[in-house]
Amino acid sequence: MSKVEEFEELRPLLFSVAYRILGSVGEAEDAVQETWLRFDGTATRPTSTKAYLSTTVTRIAIDVLRSARVRREQYVGPWFPEPLLNDPYEDPARAMELADSVSMAALLLLERLSPLERAVFVLREVFGFGFDEVAAAVGRTETACRQLLVRARRHMQDGRPRFEAVSTERDELASRFFDALREGDVASLQDLLAADVSMAGDGGGKAPQLARAVVGADNVARLLASVFPWMARIDVTIEPHEINGQPGAIFRDRDGGVVNVMVLDVLDGRIRTIRSVINPDKLGHVGPVADAWALDRELRQARRRPN
Repeated sequence: MSKVEEFEELRPLLFSVAYRILGSVGEAEDAVQETWLRFDGTATRPTSTKAYLSTTVTRIAIDVLRSARVRREQYVGPWFPEPLLNDPYEDPARAMELADSVSMAALLLLERLSPLERAVFVLREVFGFGFDEVAAAVGRTETACRQLLVRARRHMQDGRPRFEAVSTERDELASRFFDALREGDVASLQDLLAADVSMAGDGGGKAPQLARAVVGADNVARLLASVFPWMARIDVTIEPHEINGQPGAIFRDRDGGVVNVMVLDVLDGRIRTIRSVINPDKLGHVGPVADAWALDRELRQARRRPN
């Protein structure tokens, strides 16, 4: 195989590792591209291409995460990972670990870890790398990596996300939710929401949003019902789509521009969490981004007009 062929075969794995460490599609793609440049620039072939590329992308991602953490501490409002529409890496033997680890809830838990703990957890727990491979990737001894993993597991277990296991039931509930959202049906929305449901949006100070955080089925249902039927009147459409392995939807303006992405956490037949990513900087990989401020002005004008 040529270098290009070897790299392209491993690209899905490299991206998936980098995304779970960084929580950013753009930064993960950049890390993979930098990995290629380093691989292409090597004069000799490594003994194991997979080991070399995995080590390289992991170390690049750790460095990027260290600087990104400073920016996230200064972020305006809640910070959510960039939405991932499709995880390119598949491994039937680790399907459950891969699905769990890419959810927004899991990625937010990973934010509690140090960059090294996060990398060790991702490589070992999610992708099943041997401790020798993990140690080589993060530049620590196997003993140190075992200790890092113990600490990472402790942090993760406290808030380990749980989701509806049967996707057909989960997706059917999500479909009913988005139908009720279009209609502004408060009662139907309340029936689908857990009593302690929480809703939050990540606008990063760069887009209008409903509210930073709303809790409780009645509060969430009434807020949603007061806004989304009006959005339909200005031709905003809801496109159901799996997001980060969970049911969700992409909201588009009349020209197809992406307004926001919504993700639902479902458990015990109820929606437990609603997260919206509205920050335009996090939506460019989904498609052309709508002008959310212009839409907000149009929405306000529509609501002021007499029926």
